[in-house]
Amino acid sequence: MNKKLHVCVGLAIALASAAAAPTFAADETHIAISIKGHQFDPAEPTAPAGKPVVFEVSNRDGTPAEFESKALRVEKIVPGGGAVMVKVRALQPGRYRFFDDYHEETTVGFLVVQ
Repeated sequence: MNKKLHVCVGLAIALASAAAAPTFAADETHIAISIKGHQFDPAEPTAPAGKPVVFEVSNRDGTPAEFESKALRVEKIVPGGGAVMVKVRALQPGRYRFFDDYHEETTVGFLVVQ
């Protein structure tokens, strides 16, 4: 009986872990961007038109950043040494500006949608 209990508990933990793991739609475009020295890398990522975009923004600086874009309608604090995910709707072809609101004079990039 004790062995069955251990198996059931283990199975419940495994299922709960799988349910908590992030899932991504196959039609999303993922773009990893890092912030270092108050600069985006890459500064001009590309994405296909008509597909949602997920930015995976990691801040390698010790100070917080605010990943923001009026054109993309996003605004997200990225803690120093931290990371965030930012989802954006499917977009038409164009060039969409994003920036760090705390360091806008140096930390600017553009999403190029083709």
